[in-house]
Amino acid sequence: MAATLPSAYPVERNPGTPFDLRLVEAVRVNRSAVERRAATLPTRRTVKKEWQAAWLLHAIRTIDLTTLSGDDTPGTVRRLCAKARQPVRPELLQALGVGQLRLSVGAVCVYHEMVPTALEALAGSGIPVAAVSTGFPAGLTPHRLKLQEIEASVAAGAQEIDIVISRRHVLTGNWKALYQEVRDFREACGPAHMKSILAVGELGSLKNVLKASLVCMQAGSDFIKTSTGKEAVNATLPHSLVMVRAIRAYYEETGYKVGFKPAGGIRSAKQALDWLILMKEELGLEWMQPHLFRIGASALLNDIERQLEHLAYGRYASMQYQPLG
Repeated sequence: MAATLPSAYPVERNPGTPFDLRLVEAVRVNRSAVERRAATLPTRRTVKKEWQAAWLLHAIRTIDLTTLSGDDTPGTVRRLCAKARQPVRPELLQALGVGQLRLSVGAVCVYHEMVPTALEALAGSGIPVAAVSTGFPAGLTPHRLKLQEIEASVAAGAQEIDIVISRRHVLTGNWKALYQEVRDFREACGPAHMKSILAVGELGSLKNVLKASLVCMQAGSDFIKTSTGKEAVNATLPHSLVMVRAIRAYYEETGYKVGFKPAGGIRSAKQALDWLILMKEELGLEWMQPHLFRIGASALLNDIERQLEHLAYGRYASMQYQPLG
């Protein structure tokens, strides 16, 4: 029996399906049509004034607030967790007329080493801790060690695991190997929520992105995620459009809802709105909620708070007033 997700995830968990190469090989992608649709998405819907404030406050709830740097320290993680607990200054929320709003981010994402520190700093908040795993970001460590890394993070208390796939399986068309790899990762995650990172900028084509999305969902991924944030090309709207349409096709085929996480290079409030519009247009309101949509980011929260300041007071504050810690 599949493990039950924590109550923060109010959807039935995707158990995966048997590997079906026929469905994978049958996919087609019209690149020019994808690019046209992606280019028009930001222009099809505009969000202004108090509506923009509401959308930006909602965007904060979907952020996986992330620190994945070689110079991370326990102090860095504690400051990030404090920001996760209170992402917007109380006086600004009062000025926006939502002083009673209980606002926090979707999760805090760290390396395995920092999981205990994050758990301690977030105790009692209900904010889950996500750990990157499986040789993040390149995914080139031995398979046995990848499984041990997942198991160690789950044992340490991580409620979400962001795994990276082996890109070579995609680039060589070895879809069965990709399926088995992700299936093994899913089993190692146990009750932890699993997000599969495709690293779309390294997969060669939109068709490969679509195929990899389908295989990862067949293998039981709870989320599919664009990027590690460490590649030259990270989250883009064309790649994201292909992935969310794969999610829609999988839902129509199986009835299971899989989440989506764009990550890497999303730094402005305007970009956050673009991705929320993508989810609204392509998948509907439920897929805009944190249990099915996350934005992986570190600097994004700063710009959202600046935009909220402008909406509240008619001016932009200096960046020093929007620190991450």
